[in-house]
Amino acid sequence: MGADFGYRGKRLGLPEEGPGSIAGTGRRLAAVAIDWMLCYLIAYALIAGRHLEQVNIWISVLFFLVSVLTLATAGATPGKKLLGLRVVSLNGGRAGFGQVALRSFLLVLVVPALIWDRDGRGMHDKAVATVEVRV
Repeated sequence: MGADFGYRGKRLGLPEEGPGSIAGTGRRLAAVAIDWMLCYLIAYALIAGRHLEQVNIWISVLFFLVSVLTLATAGATPGKKLLGLRVVSLNGGRAGFGQVALRSFLLVLVVPALIWDRDGRGMHDKAVATVEVRV
């Protein structure tokens, strides 16, 4: 039979359920969708002057800025906060500015976020030693 790796987050020392456990994939994707739509609305209504051809340029820039600023100061983006998630360093503390800047940049690239390990962490989280957990 296959090896038993236990629950997601066990090898990271995280609880199996409840606060501090690894956030589920559905909630993480929903949080990103909320943040992306928020950035879309801001870009469309306030920055691009309702010109659709300019909106796509601004969405990625806004998403990066919102992610970096909110993760570095509050530990969660608006979407993550709404769904009860936060990003922490593997040592349990708040992720530093450099960590969230690189994490956000890799997330904007999309591909690293599509590759997960057995704990459900994307490569953007593994690269900067962070994990997305439940509050």
